[in-house]
Amino acid sequence: MTLHSVDLRTTGQFPALLLDYLDKKPSLKEFYGTFPTLENAGETILKKRNFDIEKRKTLVDVLTKQYQGLPYLPDFSKLLDENTFTVTTGHQLNIFTGPLYIIYKIVTTIKLASALKEAYPGNNFVPVYWMATEDHDFEEIASFHLFGQTHKWTGEHKGAVGRLNPKELESIIKQLPDKPLLFAKAYLENDTLADAVRCYMHELFGQHGLICLDADHTELKRHFLPVIRQELSGLISEKLVTETTSKLNALGYHTPLHAREINLFYLDNNLRERITKEGDTYRVLNTELSFSETEILDLAENKPDLFSPNVVLRPLYEEIILPNLAYIGGPSEIPYWMQLKGVFDHFEVPFPMLIPRNFALYVNSQQSKKAQKLKINYKDLFLDEVALRRIFIEKNSTHTLDLNDQKAAFHNIFDEILDKATAVDQTMLGAVKAEQTRLLNSLQHLEKRILRAEERNHESEIHQLIGLKSKLFPNGIAQERYDNLLNFYTNDSSFIQKLFKAFDPLDFRYNVLLEE
Repeated sequence: MTLHSVDLRTTGQFPALLLDYLDKKPSLKEFYGTFPTLENAGETILKKRNFDIEKRKTLVDVLTKQYQGLPYLPDFSKLLDENTFTVTTGHQLNIFTGPLYIIYKIVTTIKLASALKEAYPGNNFVPVYWMATEDHDFEEIASFHLFGQTHKWTGEHKGAVGRLNPKELESIIKQLPDKPLLFAKAYLENDTLADAVRCYMHELFGQHGLICLDADHTELKRHFLPVIRQELSGLISEKLVTETTSKLNALGYHTPLHAREINLFYLDNNLRERITKEGDTYRVLNTELSFSETEILDLAENKPDLFSPNVVLRPLYEEIILPNLAYIGGPSEIPYWMQLKGVFDHFEVPFPMLIPRNFALYVNSQQSKKAQKLKINYKDLFLDEVALRRIFIEKNSTHTLDLNDQKAAFHNIFDEILDKATAVDQTMLGAVKAEQTRLLNSLQHLEKRILRAEERNHESEIHQLIGLKSKLFPNGIAQERYDNLLNFYTNDSSFIQKLFKAFDPLDFRYNVLLEE
């Protein structure tokens, strides 16, 4: 496999806030902690060195219970060591792993842990997949694309998706080519989606040290109680996020995150609904549940598992219960973490290094040969179809297709005409300018016709080029955000190993992976 690296800015796919963060723009320094480099990681290690041993014990106990019954168990005991740290990525429990970039997130995380171990051999670094088991957006996880078909988990499903019964996916498994045993075993031999995802992720990545954590657990939530109490009684995080967001907006950045007055859900069987406050009463939306402040604080004390952090508090929850050094996220995740810096500072929780996951476009051997034949610069594939056609013709035509010299000559001629006409009558200015505009428009029209004529001369190559573009960007969407792992893994069981060889977790460029 050959690797081509493309600058993120040239792809047109990434928000300015992420790009300027990676360029270390000085005005953004207050919105993150330590910029991610191997050298800087030592600073973050020091901040996490005194991570609470009781939290480590809880973490080990919970993981031991959650992994019960799986083969080749990780050695969780090393998480009790003050010299052991985690690096984490997180995502929803998309069925059959969802879009390809979820796999990229996990590979990036594992590779980062390995790189840190090499740089700091006296410490241990554990890659963690934070399973978003409490998320309730069923539609977001319920479909995936494979070999040109969309497979969808249907039905009415409410509450935390991690608690759903994965055996409902049997009908999809029967439709898949080769009925992949990896997913059949995971989905049909487990009672919850959380357990099923842990099962297949352990099969795929367990040998690389990956640990999958389901934070929907009472004892883990107990360590989060101080935040739950403050959020309920002090309504603190909305103000902090709003202040940070206002600063970022003033710098010209779009921010993806919107904080609510209370950034907690009420979580129970088949239920995950927002908690709101109306006067002195706390209500759970779309239910009859209501509490006084005393009642809801007592409930949190006795049953913290009934309280689920939303996107504002979930990162804080993660960093409170994990000895975590870095979070690996997507192009919208890094910006919203930056909106949370004030929340972390308020609760005096160390902010992790924010690292964008590896981005990749995989080009199989047939596509690679076609690209070479067409003499494509891989960064051009990220252009829209119109721009791609134009740049291909410009690079491959033996003719001069623009009329720039002629346009310049027209400007010179009309300057002379304007001088002569206005010398006779100043009111001629408008007529001369109008005629100049009309003729220049005619030249531009002719220029477009010349370009279209040359496109016809290269019709076969352009057809191949657009066909290649549509394969690599299905439905106009980046391959990594559309195609599923099985598109590649089914015919190449070494696909994931190739990603491990190709990815560098601290190289913030787009990877074009060419199969030879």
